[in-house]
Amino acid sequence: MYQPAITGSGVFTPDLAISNDELVASFNAYADRFNAENAAAIAAGEIEAKPQSSAEFIVSASGVEQRYVMDKDGVLDPARMYPRLRARSDEEPGIMAEMALDACGKALAQAGRSGGDIDLVICAASNHERAYPAIAIEIQNLLGAGGFAFDMNVACSSATFGIQAAADMVRSGSVRRALVVNPEICSGHLEWRDRDCHFIFGDVCTAVVIERADDAQGPRFDIHGTRCATQFSNNIRNNNGFLRRTRDQMEDRRDMQFMQNGRKVFKEVLPMVSAHILGHLDHAEWPADSLKRLWLHQANKTMNDFIGKKVLGRVPEPGEQPNILQDYANTSSAGSIIAFAKHSSDLVPGDRGVICSFGAGYSVGSVLVERG
Repeated sequence: MYQPAITGSGVFTPDLAISNDELVASFNAYADRFNAENAAAIAAGEIEAKPQSSAEFIVSASGVEQRYVMDKDGVLDPARMYPRLRARSDEEPGIMAEMALDACGKALAQAGRSGGDIDLVICAASNHERAYPAIAIEIQNLLGAGGFAFDMNVACSSATFGIQAAADMVRSGSVRRALVVNPEICSGHLEWRDRDCHFIFGDVCTAVVIERADDAQGPRFDIHGTRCATQFSNNIRNNNGFLRRTRDQMEDRRDMQFMQNGRKVFKEVLPMVSAHILGHLDHAEWPADSLKRLWLHQANKTMNDFIGKKVLGRVPEPGEQPNILQDYANTSSAGSIIAFAKHSSDLVPGDRGVICSFGAGYSVGSVLVERG
């Protein structure tokens, strides 16, 4: 058995960003247009008027101040309000693979490795641009990696589930070195015309290199334990899929984009995640006060503040539970990895932390790491 370790991490950030003010101006223009076109039906009580949004409402509800996107013009067009991404030929790299190359290149450079050193690629994300061939195999090919590759989808928990799978294979000796990559184009599945969620998501890609600790060529984070759990719930859902064309009704149904019952999610997910982390720490005999860092899923600041306080038994000190969602918004599976990549270099050997993601499923995954 071998000790697995994270030896490199990387983040691809799109060039384009949308501020809350820009987003609100676009949404409110759409709402005004909708209300004007449907004035009679609204007055008759047949449909509800679209309410206005505001930057203050967005920050209060989520803590998000901006988000990065792969396309800005399409999202901000009140007559469209979803990204415009060009179709690519089969001979071109897919957009997710292209994002992944950037993040993987940064993670490999940090680990002192090249693509040829990798013998496992897991593309773990909440959405994949096609069913097959696997995005992971395309990334494997573009990197010149060996071994094998596969896609994984556990929604917002995909990264931590992918890390568990890769760490287990490194530990057993079935692979020597792995890449877990998380290309998330969340702007593509978000309903930008819904005031309750139009501000939530952004686009990004993250990657981590996992290999035997003895092979590490620089600083590393030893993986001392992983734990995953799932519990079925409809409270976060997207019904789009390949069977959509088989339905008699193919209209633009609301449930073909991201949907959630936010209040139920808060009520049910927060205790589940807190208990999960505390149980994992207890099993590993890691006291909560031995933790230097909590890298949590970046869905909502209030949620993270609650979990941090519950796990540590007190309000986290500045830096103990870093948030990046004010800049990136919710990036699904990538959020906790962004936080880890940007807020881990200051830790010293012996420092401990927890990477945790959670979301639709419900699903929750945690990774206990120690700076080696």
